[in-house]
Amino acid sequence: MRPLTSEDPRTVGPYRTLARLGAGGMGVVYLARSAGGALAAVKVIRAEYAADPGFRARFRREAEAAARVTGPWLVPVLGTETEAREPWLATAFVPGPSLGEVVGTGGALPTATVRALGSRLAEALVAVHDAGLVHRDVKPGNVLLALDGPRLIDFGIARHENAPALTATGAVIGTPGFLAPEHASAGTPGPPSDVFSLGCVLAYAATGRGPFGSGGGAGVLFRTIHEKADLTGVPPGLVPLITACLAKEPADRPAASRVRETLAAGGDEDSGDPREYPGRPGVPDQRESPRTAPAPWRMPAGLPALIADRSAAALALPDPEPPPAASAPAAGSSHRSRRGLLTAGAVLLAGGPTAAWLALRERDTRAGGPPAGSAGTSVHTIGLHADLTGPGRATGLAHQRGMRLAVADHNAREDKAFRLALRTEDDAGDPAKALRAADRLAADPTVVAVVGPTGHELREELGARYGAARLALVVVAANSSTDEPTLLHRCVTRPADPRLVIGIIGYLARTRPAQRILLVEDTVDTGLGGHLGRGFRSAPPSSATIMNQRLARGGAGFAAAARKAVTGRADAVVFAGGGASRAALLATALADEDFTGTRVGAGPALGPAFLREAGEAAEGWVFAEAYADPAALPSARAFTAAHRRRFGVPPATWAAEAYDAVGLIARATGTTRASGEVRRGIGQRLVRTEHRGIVRTLAFHATTRAVRYEDGIYLYRIENSRPRFLGPYGEV
Repeated sequence: MRPLTSEDPRTVGPYRTLARLGAGGMGVVYLARSAGGALAAVKVIRAEYAADPGFRARFRREAEAAARVTGPWLVPVLGTETEAREPWLATAFVPGPSLGEVVGTGGALPTATVRALGSRLAEALVAVHDAGLVHRDVKPGNVLLALDGPRLIDFGIARHENAPALTATGAVIGTPGFLAPEHASAGTPGPPSDVFSLGCVLAYAATGRGPFGSGGGAGVLFRTIHEKADLTGVPPGLVPLITACLAKEPADRPAASRVRETLAAGGDEDSGDPREYPGRPGVPDQRESPRTAPAPWRMPAGLPALIADRSAAALALPDPEPPPAASAPAAGSSHRSRRGLLTAGAVLLAGGPTAAWLALRERDTRAGGPPAGSAGTSVHTIGLHADLTGPGRATGLAHQRGMRLAVADHNAREDKAFRLALRTEDDAGDPAKALRAADRLAADPTVVAVVGPTGHELREELGARYGAARLALVVVAANSSTDEPTLLHRCVTRPADPRLVIGIIGYLARTRPAQRILLVEDTVDTGLGGHLGRGFRSAPPSSATIMNQRLARGGAGFAAAARKAVTGRADAVVFAGGGASRAALLATALADEDFTGTRVGAGPALGPAFLREAGEAAEGWVFAEAYADPAALPSARAFTAAHRRRFGVPPATWAAEAYDAVGLIARATGTTRASGEVRRGIGQRLVRTEHRGIVRTLAFHATTRAVRYEDGIYLYRIENSRPRFLGPYGEV
């Protein structure tokens, strides 16, 4: 990133520019922020190029093409304006480095990583080709590496397969060394040309160099057309497939779907058996193959730390100066800075925090009827599915209180188009009662969405019950299906527990750099413990040495783990498990061995049992969590004060997140009302909505429907027997 110059625009459409991400002869790419606070990469074309009708037509085609193509490994388009004096296109911002950067600095990637990379890029090309498009510039610089996999970017030269070229005679669009032979000849580039480029990218990732050498463009193009690819150093198990991709004749190359399935199926990576590739050279394989899940994404070493650094740098950018004609915020809207933290004295309503909470007189409504004084205004009911009388009543009560304040805040707005009501159903933490509570909420036609359940886990049968009723379920606290994308009627606003490992890695990479780390994986917890262990082993802090210790059932292994931390001279211990009592046993064992290094954990390992059973041994432990402490957030200051006035206590864990969930539902309801029946359409609308809450901005990936968790992982340190909020992991 580079600072803006005096000639750079401060606004592009609805976006506020923050920094330069790159510049070329045709335009500039800016890091920008939307009105809701989300970061975006905005490409702006210079006016002198846009003045050319042919170039503008090509850009218009690019924008239309990119907006139509969707997939988990493609960067979604957020907005565009093709008729502006300087046309622009905005896509989601990916803070990861390019494949070219990673290989250029760290060398070739492991074979398993190349397979996972290739299967995902092939899937991206399947989406491109199914839309009738050709990317035409698949290269390492157009592949960004994120924590969950690669992203194929830059549709600047994507076009319909048979569209006429808009370039000058003899011009070559693309990057020599990664171009198919037909790009430089009279042939028409089609989907097979992208497969050829993918083969070049895989060879580059596996060896650190291109298969047709380097040097001047003309020489590389000559070798691409006339010479055999140099695959020296490519793992034998990958040679047959890459060779097929690099066939000189387009008809001899496999389809992208076949490449995807071959790489996803795996195989003996060192066998060198050409039978591993299901087609044979010289014969195109057009058969449809059953979809195979891609191999697990194995991140290159140091990638999480690098992404954490880049994310922190982006979030640390100062807010741009407001545009000259900036309008005042609408009554009832809350302002929050891009980091969701450093905005002092948040004012939620025009008139200040006192006026914001004058109308806290709403009542829970069982029948879903309109609150008093709502004549002439339609009412939409939000359901709360909570445990209010069982073992999880503290979390259920926190949800209820946060949602009550949110409903009152919405109803106090003068510009509201509808009123909200709250209907609560208590399941007492009982699975059978939970199903009956879901049926009651589903039977109420005024309920447009449900927040909950409030227990730690969302049982699949309960989620299926809401899905069958086509009733949107907004999950705030429950850990829902680990890393699986949300379903059509399910919107999860928190990062899943396995994602919390990112906060641990960031802390040990940046805040408390560790060189020797003992990873203690609790095999009793095969769910969260296994996820955390695999996540940390696959992407540890760069340059760190990782020692492993597994804990079996029972308590005998904790002392051995503590001794290994001391004798192995570890300067950090990571507990990969979700059991609070098990974490307490490890903390006690480490204290008995006088271990004074960094100690970290995540998720439910920080529970009452940990503090109670570890005692003084808990001091100094750091945990990554999915919830914030609103009392420590300047952006939630008014909410905290109102909570104290209304309920006599500060907000408990998950209260502020529940407040924000109501804001998300209200915003989605407002846009759904214009397009039809609210309850039927809000499930899809929720994940297309961006809501700037008092804790964080809620935004979702367009393709996977999963919440963006970049600013939703928080760190706590145990001090004086209590967790103290440190802040978002990228800012600590």
